[in-house]
Amino acid sequence: MALLLSALLFSISSNLDNLVVGIAYGVKKINVGIIPNLLIAIVTSTGTLLSMSLGLYIAKFLPHHLSNSLGAFIIVILGVYFIIQSIIKLKNNTISKELALKNINDMVEYAEKSDLDNSGDISIKESLLVAFGLTFNNLGTGIAASITGVSIVFTVVFTFILSVLTIMFGQALGSNVLGKFSGKYAPLFSGILLIILGIIEFFN
Repeated sequence: MALLLSALLFSISSNLDNLVVGIAYGVKKINVGIIPNLLIAIVTSTGTLLSMSLGLYIAKFLPHHLSNSLGAFIIVILGVYFIIQSIIKLKNNTISKELALKNINDMVEYAEKSDLDNSGDISIKESLLVAFGLTFNNLGTGIAASITGVSIVFTVVFTFILSVLTIMFGQALGSNVLGKFSGKYAPLFSGILLIILGIIEFFN
């Protein structure tokens, strides 16, 4: 049960980026079809698999108690970082220029630029560009989560499923106020989930 919970918390946190992507596309009335959505899920899941495999490899060279504590500590630090950045942006009403894609204002602009041919639909090529951006965002947390012993299999499966669902759900939310609210507070939610995951893994 603990393995499922940890994998689910991590997957939800990492897929908040996908939710904001979906919201941004919904705001700009850009459609993400089934095939592009599945490709995004495949790439992000593969990235999660590779980063967690690297974390598992690193863990082999560390004592179990040390790897668990170190990984949990890194996850908590990342969670605190997301929360602090979110609070700063909300307080100052600023737009992040970092690679992190959890800010809805950034993502509306990103959505327009990713539709390279201005067709109103995301093509296979365009979906791959989006997918690699999303994957890059979660490499660090994937390594840390794996070091603590979070299940790779469950995480990859949850990541694939949630990737598809969050983009679809985000698109549906994109046309209303709730969608913009969700995108605005996504980094805060992500940080909180990571801190909870880090605490669970520390005592696991």
